[in-house]
Amino acid sequence: MIKVAITGAAGRMGMAIINAVQPNGEVKLAGALEREGSLMVGHDAGEVAGAGHAGIRITDNRDIAFGEADVIIDFTSPESTLKNIEDAARLGKAIVVGTTGFSHQQREHIKELSKKVRLVLAPNMSVGINLLLKLVYDAVSKVGHDYDIEIIEAHHRQKKDAPSGTAIRISEVVADALGSNLEEVAVYERKGIIGERKPGEIGIQTIRAGDIVGDHTVLLGGPGERIEITHKASSRQTFAVGAVKAALWLAGKENGQYDMQDVLGLKE
Repeated sequence: MIKVAITGAAGRMGMAIINAVQPNGEVKLAGALEREGSLMVGHDAGEVAGAGHAGIRITDNRDIAFGEADVIIDFTSPESTLKNIEDAARLGKAIVVGTTGFSHQQREHIKELSKKVRLVLAPNMSVGINLLLKLVYDAVSKVGHDYDIEIIEAHHRQKKDAPSGTAIRISEVVADALGSNLEEVAVYERKGIIGERKPGEIGIQTIRAGDIVGDHTVLLGGPGERIEITHKASSRQTFAVGAVKAALWLAGKENGQYDMQDVLGLKE
């Protein structure tokens, strides 16, 4: 039995993860963390999430929330996540991170921290998206520079970062398959008289509207045809289930930074 602590326990993803943990016979809720001043502090985490009584009260104290856990699951903000990774290393806990929006400097800091902690870091925990990443790599490797490649992502109006972390990860996979430097070929918006599309460009387009959970499409446009590889998430529960899967997978692993491709055995 793996004991997990959940950060942002009263948020949308935190509650979804609690609902994924409660019926799972292989994991047990051992801690629930919320920000200082949250009105949910002191309440039963399971009842707040609508998952029934869990016997674990939400706290704003990291040491209390993480104390009994084997693995921390974190979907919060870059600043909070960095602190949670540091505390995981200090307390000897593993951690699963689905937070997005990290700066380059923050990503480098996480790499350093991963020398001291077992960490799964993935912008998208769903099985489907990680299968899409493999399909995209295989497809782009075959068509190379003969097809124009565009990545279109759509999320709910409350999402704070753009492009999504998943879209960035997809674009990194595309660039890797092309042997390109993403920073040199990425195009994030087009406006005005821009001229013809440059060879090798990777377009990354963002949509924000309503309550879209998460849609991602990779469009490969070639002569006389186009290929579209699409994933649409209809519920946050798919990310929550993936996060729990990652927490179980981390048991017994060595310190280091892993991703969902490792968890799902998709790396060749």
